Amino acid sequence: MTGFRELVKHAAGVRVVMAAAALAMTMPALAETRIGVVDLRQALFSSDDAQVFSDQLEEEFSGTEAQVREAQQEARQLQERLQKDGAMMNESERQQLTAEFQQKAQAFARQKQQLDQTLNSRKQAFLEEARPEVDAAVKALMEEHGLDIILPSEAVVSVKPELNLTDELLEKLNQ
Repeated sequence: MTGFRELVKHAAGVRVVMAAAALAMTMPALAETRIGVVDLRQALFSSDDAQVFSDQLEEEFSGTEAQVREAQQEARQLQERLQKDGAMMNESERQQLTAEFQQKAQAFARQKQQLDQTLNSRKQAFLEEARPEVDAAVKALMEEHGLDIILPSEAVVSVKPELNLTDELLEKLNQ
């Protein structure tokens, strides 16, 4: 059993040495790799197309949002009334008001969930529709700057300002 453990330790050690050697061999290649960084979400949602899309959503769903806010307000008012006056009510009044509050709260939650799902679906469709344009703009940036890789900013801990190409991506998306 001891021999087996030593064999496993030796094999693990060999793997570490081999991984270090492989990394050392790739270091020169990494040093020559030209990298850029973009915040895709920021560029896309700051674009002119996104502003038009946002205005359309606001116009289309403003009535629905108002209904959701109204349902929320009604539920909040019932809850406040229940907290304020509940102790002075008889049991049947309190139960009736509690039931009414629960109905309003459920209606609000249902309406809000439906609105959120619809908006998320529409935003996802916008993202998918914009994807070819974003890909083309990113490819153009790579060619213009002679880059090998463009990384999303979410995957980067820190970046020099000159390597952040988000503003240039936004300009391309607005062309």
